[in-house]
Amino acid sequence: MAAFDPWDPAFVADPYPAYAELRARGRAHRYEPTGQWLVPHHADVSALLRDRRLGRTYLHRFTHEEFGRTPPPPEHEPFHTLNDHGMLDLEPPDHTRIRRLVSKAFTPRTVERLVPYVRGLADELVSGLAEAGGGDLLTDVAEPLPVAVIAELLGIPGADRAALRPWSADICGMYELNPSEEAARRAVRASVEFSDYLRELIAARREKPGEDLISALIAAHDEDDRLTEQEMVSTCALLLNAGHEATVNATVNGWWTLFRNPAQLAALRADHALVPSAVEELLRYDTPLQLFERWVLEDIEIDGTVIPRGAELALLFGSANHDPAVFTDPGRLDVTRRDNPHVSFSAGLHYCVGAPLARIELAATMTALLERAPALSPAAEPERRPNFVIRGLTGLPVSL
Repeated sequence: MAAFDPWDPAFVADPYPAYAELRARGRAHRYEPTGQWLVPHHADVSALLRDRRLGRTYLHRFTHEEFGRTPPPPEHEPFHTLNDHGMLDLEPPDHTRIRRLVSKAFTPRTVERLVPYVRGLADELVSGLAEAGGGDLLTDVAEPLPVAVIAELLGIPGADRAALRPWSADICGMYELNPSEEAARRAVRASVEFSDYLRELIAARREKPGEDLISALIAAHDEDDRLTEQEMVSTCALLLNAGHEATVNATVNGWWTLFRNPAQLAALRADHALVPSAVEELLRYDTPLQLFERWVLEDIEIDGTVIPRGAELALLFGSANHDPAVFTDPGRLDVTRRDNPHVSFSAGLHYCVGAPLARIELAATMTALLERAPALSPAAEPERRPNFVIRGLTGLPVSL
């Protein structure tokens, strides 16, 4: 039997057999090592993402003590201050207010204006990789593109951008299951440094607004309802972290998948019109965010099992995206797949605000690689990151 064990390198390398076992055994499973309920089926994950009896936080309704939870250690406070004031970890009415103000600044027109920049940068990065005869797809293409795009969107000066990825990586370490104290220390340090940097940048934009998203967020208001400074800092940090972390991993996961499915890669090389459906299929097939958590604010029932208020659900995106009840032959990569309701961008009121931009970036990178590096192939077996929740590789060596 394939075991669900997020700390086992063999499971992290290929969690999908264990997901199949979980789906076969039922709809909700108590997992003692994390104290969570694992939810593996697409129908349940999709419905629970939209269920208002659940929340990304409980602090809008209960204290830690009322909810039966131990408050986080005081030394972790800088991380939680940064994390808990971003819209991803808020519930209405605060989530509604902040998302409305962000949407005023992060408009479809704003995203559309970035398309020439994204495509030009993708071509430039891939051309550099091709001229060198190969390199690391992660560090040479997958990483610099979304970091540059979200930094460009927010108006972060070029000289400051090198620090963004390390800060993000350290902060995202806290999203893993049962993070170590060392991971927590790194996340706290990064939260302090990132917050201090963003406060200075926001102050500069208040003094001298530009054509960037931070200036637009400062200006955005609805009936005099503006973002507080902490909400502004947390929103910018969220956009920077979420705006590139998943896209970086989706790119390298996707190309490693294509290399291991040569017939599908050949079909894509023969018909570049398949790029949009290939992007969706690769997001489904090897999901960059494997798990999303929800707190149970009111008792719920799943398949006859009552899950009480105060419990935590682990909604298994990777499993949902391989559910045969929804996807025909889910273990087979099919870049022509049309009916593809994957949950990789979440659903409900926490649906990813940056999904349109992520799709543009992934399509631009894939198109540039198909056009400018048509003989791209793996140069070595890549090493998988030990993380389970945020799924990716430490690098992807390629040659032409």
